[in-house]
Amino acid sequence: MEQSTKSYNKWIIALSVVIPLVVALLFKVKIDLELPVFLPPIYATINAFTALFLIVAVWAIKNNNRRLHEQLMKTAIICSVLFLVLYVLYHMTSDSTKFGGEGIIKYIYLFVLLTHILLSIIVIPFVLITYVRAITADFDKHKKIAKFTFPLWLYVAVSGVVVYIMISPYY
Repeated sequence: MEQSTKSYNKWIIALSVVIPLVVALLFKVKIDLELPVFLPPIYATINAFTALFLIVAVWAIKNNNRRLHEQLMKTAIICSVLFLVLYVLYHMTSDSTKFGGEGIIKYIYLFVLLTHILLSIIVIPFVLITYVRAITADFDKHKKIAKFTFPLWLYVAVSGVVVYIMISPYY
C-alpha cells in the first residue's frame, strides 16, 4: 500500500507547483474574446456547490455511506477543476474588477480575498494527498489528513462565494 501511495508523490508535487504557477502566468495572458456568458456568478455557484458536496460527503462517511462519500468527493474535485478553468478563462478575457467599498468593509474584503487565494494554493497538495490515500485504500492515513483537508477546502469554497458577493456590486 505504501509503495502505491509513493508512486503518486511526484504527481502531487508537480501539480501542487504547476497549477498555481500556470494560473499566475495565465493571468498575464489577455485574449480579446467576448464570452457569451458572464462567468463570475457561474463559478461562484460552482464554489457553493463544492462546499455543499463537501459537507454532504462528510455527513455520508459519518453515516457509513462510503459509496455516496466517494461520489460526492469526486464531484467536488470536478467542481473545483471546473471552477479553476472558468476563473482563469474569465480573467484571461476580462479586466479585473476593483473593489469599491471603503473603510472596514474594504479590509474585511481584502482579508477574505487574501486568505482565499493563499489557502486555495495550500489546499492543492492536501486534496491530492487525501484523494491518493483514498484510491490506494490507505484509509487510516486518508482519515487523518482529511481532518485538515476538509476545513481548508471548505473555507476556500465558501470564501470564494463571499468574495463574489462582496465584489458583485462593482462589476
